[in-house]
Formats: sequence, structure tokens, C-alpha cells
Amino acid sequence: MAWPSVVGVSTPFDPAAVVAEFIDAVSPYDPHPHADPVAMIGVRTAVGEGVFAVSDHVIRAMCKALAAYRDPEDRGVCVGCGGRHLDENLHCRDCGRLHGILGQVIAQHAARVAAEEAAEDRS
Repeated sequence: MAWPSVVGVSTPFDPAAVVAEFIDAVSPYDPHPHADPVAMIGVRTAVGEGVFAVSDHVIRAMCKALAAYRDPEDRGVCVGCGGRHLDENLHCRDCGRLHGILGQVIAQHAARVAAEEAAEDRS
């Protein structure tokens, strides 16, 4: 079974190597490069593993990067059911509600048709 985050990725993905690259990219900006490490980060997957001693600067940068991450599949929360499964057309896979401009246009049209039908029934 593939990890959901790498489904569709055509090249092998080595999380340990990505962590090492992140550390290498951030470390030159550490204001206290000779300070003792404050954390150990271990990553083990089928494609690689690594254990990294990291400084306060690196762990803070990693925490900020993780906090800022937004999944590309995150399209918000359904206002109808609270579900988090909106597809690329902003259609809720849980309750079927449409969101965005298309959803608004369809909702307005449905309301207009319902009002016309109600008016015809009263006639």
C-alpha cells in the first residue's frame, strides 16, 4: 500500500533525505551553530532512514514549516455537514452540497424554481 501523500508521485520519495535536505537548508542561518542539539528526529521508511540531532533553530524552523503546511486536497469545510471532503468542484462528497459560485448559482436557481412551483400550486 502506498502512502497517500506520495500517490501519483512518479519518482521515489525518501522522507529521511527530505529531512536531511531541510536541515541542510536551515542550518546555515542558525545564530548559535555550535550549541548542543535540543532534539533527535528519527525517520524510518521502506526507502531510507536517518536519525538527526537538531538545534533549537532547526526544530523551530521545522515546526513553523509544518504549521504552515496546507494539504492540496484541503478545500475547506462543508457549510452543510461540516465534512472536509470537498472535491475540485467544491462538491461535498459527504452530503452532496455544492459550494462556491457554482453552488450559489445552483442554490439560487433551485430556490427560484421552488418559488415558481409554489406560486403555481396556489393558483
